[in-house]
Amino acid sequence: MKQNSNSRRMGELAREKLGYILLFEMSDPALRLITLTGVEVSMDKSMMRAYISCEKSRYHKVSQALERAKGRIRSKLGHSLGWRVTPDIVFVIDTTTDEAERIAQALEDVPPTLSVEKDEFGYPIAAEEDGADGE
Repeated sequence: MKQNSNSRRMGELAREKLGYILLFEMSDPALRLITLTGVEVSMDKSMMRAYISCEKSRYHKVSQALERAKGRIRSKLGHSLGWRVTPDIVFVIDTTTDEAERIAQALEDVPPTLSVEKDEFGYPIAAEEDGADGE
């Protein structure tokens, strides 16, 4: 979404207000233990993209709960922000934490072949090579 400094500032304000609404004013149990990771507001304030993070097993359940509550959340956000136009909210499940966890796991599970010394072509150097010069 195209942004400028004003829309970024409006996004920060909207993130604070939306975070408060999700934390204190929503009673749906499916919306517990979610994290609002970011908000982008369009330059004309007609659209807002809210990034939500949760456990991988709850993606579908949280998405459905957010879609059910979208109208109520938008209404509360409109009253809270006081803008002339209340933006249409698009909720996006943020999977960056899952990707970071997957990469961290891959870095921990280093295959044993990486510790073997290799020549310039990537082939393992045999331990008996020093005695193979024809002595």
